[in-house]
Amino acid sequence: MKKEKFLVNHTEYDPRHVMVIAELGTSHGADRVKAGELIEAAYEAGADCIKFQIVYAREILHPNTGEVLLPGGKIRLYDRFRELEVDPSFFADMKERVEKKGLLFLCTPFGVQSAGELMQLKPKCVKIASPELNYTTLLREVASFALPTLLSTGVSKLGDIEEALSIMEEAPGGPPPICLLHCVTSYPAPETEYNLRVLKSLSSVFGVPVGVSDHSLDPCLVPVLATAMGAAVVEKHFCLSRDDPGLDDPIALPPASFGEMTRALREAEKAGAAQTLETMYAKHGKELVERILGDGVKNLAPSEKANYERTNRSVHALVDIAEGEIIRKETIASLRTEKILRPGLPPKWEEKIIGRKTKNFIPAGEGIRLEDI
Repeated sequence: MKKEKFLVNHTEYDPRHVMVIAELGTSHGADRVKAGELIEAAYEAGADCIKFQIVYAREILHPNTGEVLLPGGKIRLYDRFRELEVDPSFFADMKERVEKKGLLFLCTPFGVQSAGELMQLKPKCVKIASPELNYTTLLREVASFALPTLLSTGVSKLGDIEEALSIMEEAPGGPPPICLLHCVTSYPAPETEYNLRVLKSLSSVFGVPVGVSDHSLDPCLVPVLATAMGAAVVEKHFCLSRDDPGLDDPIALPPASFGEMTRALREAEKAGAAQTLETMYAKHGKELVERILGDGVKNLAPSEKANYERTNRSVHALVDIAEGEIIRKETIASLRTEKILRPGLPPKWEEKIIGRKTKNFIPAGEGIRLEDI
């Protein structure tokens, strides 16, 4: 699939122009004034696209998933996500503001409800986050929209990507244009674990454009080298200050650093891959650059291995399910496991276990395993 086909909605598209996404996520804190400041700052820093997240805690995890330590103390992770919920009118406002700047509005849904609300806004494209790459129901829903779709591939194996793409290909109108975003699901992610040669591997294997969603702290190392490896898209978290209270603000780029990144990317585009690599070798040393480029084999990065099957979705009990009870649709959901719960079966099993009788008592929140059925 050609890069032009995926980015056709970018009104000033140049085949040599990497699309730069400023991931605001939930850093606005539901404050429209701050959100406006973030949009303006990202625009001034050179972003092509500004991205948000539509969060409903119940679509993402179970209340029993555990706690997270924040500057004000420990809080249930579920409650922290609840704090990030906003009225749908907020995103309609954000889309209007972003598009008035001539930028592309992008948003990530985390379940069927948020995906439906996003579609009401008539977006030009959509993004699936790494933990939802195996969320069968959401993938099918998004594929039905027939919109250009970015699939983030952090905390995934090659087979997981293949399965996600096969689901997208089953869409009634055929597969939508896809771009895979290579990612390391670790916060922050070490630059030396990015294995950026995998971009060419993924593009070759799956025949789609590729990019990078970068959680590392350096503003330029991964983005510039990703551009040299053929990235069509570069995404970085954006904040006004790393001292702000947003969940991702500690690993996000403030305006000055984001601007430094976009300027470096534009210089790399003009210089071309070979010259960019030579420049990076001279500036950072060949040993470091080669460690960042890696061997091009798609494997879990060391820093994200422990998150596999915990950050990804699996089937969990929404309520206590007694031994011998029939599993019903309303008593289970495909959620992120996260902190203290056990993972369950992959989401593709959800429909298969409905109507089956349990062998064991399954406490609310716990993953449902094959031995429980």
